[in-house]
Amino acid sequence: MPSFRDPRQKRGFSCFWGVRSDLHAYLDEFGHIGPYVDRQDAKYKESPVFGLAGLVLPMNEVRGFGTWFFQRKCELLDFEIKRAGVHTAIWVKKGASLYTVTNVTKYRELRNTTNRLLNKIETIGGFVFYVGLQKNLPPDKHNPNYLYNRVLLEAIKRIDSFCAEDCDPKGHFILALDEHDQRQNLITAAARSMYGAGE
Repeated sequence: MPSFRDPRQKRGFSCFWGVRSDLHAYLDEFGHIGPYVDRQDAKYKESPVFGLAGLVLPMNEVRGFGTWFFQRKCELLDFEIKRAGVHTAIWVKKGASLYTVTNVTKYRELRNTTNRLLNKIETIGGFVFYVGLQKNLPPDKHNPNYLYNRVLLEAIKRIDSFCAEDCDPKGHFILALDEHDQRQNLITAAARSMYGAGE
């Protein structure tokens, strides 16, 4: 079980008014949001699952971890970054193209960096998190917004449960997600889930 350092040990700018936030959760999508039939289907063969995964860090470790992660990115992917000809801070490589079976098998540096990443997260009191659902509805019944909403609400519920049951004292968290075209609807659904439908 991760232990969390006192966020008051490091003083800095805070934009929270009266609510202490102990954890920062950053989640990104995995799998594919669209329908799935099977790997041989001509149209719906992308991925049988959709979910959100990422990391949850103590708030006072976020900035240091960001710097550490940026340095590892520059070391591991230096060749590709230089070839792209864009500033390192804005260059992005999708996890799905980095973590292929071929790359993981072929490149020892990728395996070593991944192990260092997981060890670093644990060392600073964080943890890796994921939640996903298998897609089993036929394409004509598949609703990607409903699926995303279900996964997001389950992620919020599980992280909140961790904060309430496993943090001593009980903790709070901030959730960061990538952009989504249904952002407003997702925020509304999350608020209803957290505060009740009537509020």
